[in-house]
Amino acid sequence: MRLLKVATCNLNQWAMDFDSNLQHIKASIQKAKASGATVRVGPELEITGYGCEDHFLEPDTITHAWECLKDILAEDLTRGILCNIGMPVELSGVRYNCQVFCLNQKILLIRPKICLANDGNYRELRWFSAWKHRHQLVEYQLPSIIADAVSQKIVPFGDGYLSFIDTNIAAETCEELFTPDAPHIGLALSGVEVFTNGSGSHHQLRKLNTRLELIQSGTYKSGGVYIYSNQQGCDGGRLYYDGCACIAVNGDIVAQGSQFSLHDVEVVTALVDLDAVLSYRGAISSLREQAASASSVPSIRVDFKLCNMKENLRIFPSLPIKISCSRRGNSSGSWMLALGLPAEEWSIWLFITTFRRSRQFICSSYCWMHVPACNQRYS
Repeated sequence: MRLLKVATCNLNQWAMDFDSNLQHIKASIQKAKASGATVRVGPELEITGYGCEDHFLEPDTITHAWECLKDILAEDLTRGILCNIGMPVELSGVRYNCQVFCLNQKILLIRPKICLANDGNYRELRWFSAWKHRHQLVEYQLPSIIADAVSQKIVPFGDGYLSFIDTNIAAETCEELFTPDAPHIGLALSGVEVFTNGSGSHHQLRKLNTRLELIQSGTYKSGGVYIYSNQQGCDGGRLYYDGCACIAVNGDIVAQGSQFSLHDVEVVTALVDLDAVLSYRGAISSLREQAASASSVPSIRVDFKLCNMKENLRIFPSLPIKISCSRRGNSSGSWMLALGLPAEEWSIWLFITTFRRSRQFICSSYCWMHVPACNQRYS
């Protein structure tokens, strides 16, 4: 068996709070490594926070994101573990919403978002452009702020996947999972076995059901391991991101995080058998026929083994679990979210916890007027 330990996470990131966001990212990587994982996936735009809005138009926002990534790579956090980190990147004067793959203190690939979310509460086209060149890679010259630190000048940028010694890994980003022509289908036909999805998906009635159904359906049709990560909490705006990071294998959910929690960092892990993906795909004749005629997708070869677990008859891959669409965290206050109290009440509660952590002051009379549930239990 090719056993692979993977980790995903829910992170409580705040817009433009680079210091706290960086600490949450580092903590999640450390927890993932401590569990024995060799792949760690983080939320969309996790360095800056998803809800920066027009701050994305400021060059300093991208500069500070590179500084944070430099800080991560300067330490040995990425030693022996593939990390997928979300941040904005500018290429030729165009801003892209990107996933940056890092391993052993090096950048392997920068993968820009192909399909942007621009309906409902989303306005990504105001700040970013979609990558229009499907199945194409270009050379990206790293900014000097990080190039000298990691001894790299040029890295691949675009729509491709990473080809390791023992498996292939590619990325999707949030909205792409919801599109009719989802990238994971073509990538699966090209031999990619592991898919990552860094997301910034807010809470909406029955939206979690849709997410889980799409993840299960995608891996049921084409096989594979799908690692989904999400932001959790309020990031300073008017939306609540409901976490629920999960891991799916061949149509089954094998690990799922909490949907409503006030923990800043939550890491979810699973042990998956990649040979089970190979067997699953090989048993579907229509999949084999389509894969035989699929268009090629560019890849980056990486001389590294991710499946480093030794054969042990006592070690079993993670089994399917009963999925839940209202999983609560164990922290106090999560009951507010799960009971469906008005958004004003639980968002103010999250602000209170943040002010308490940073030793700032918030007027108690404001909470008394606007947050009766908070006042009743926590006054």
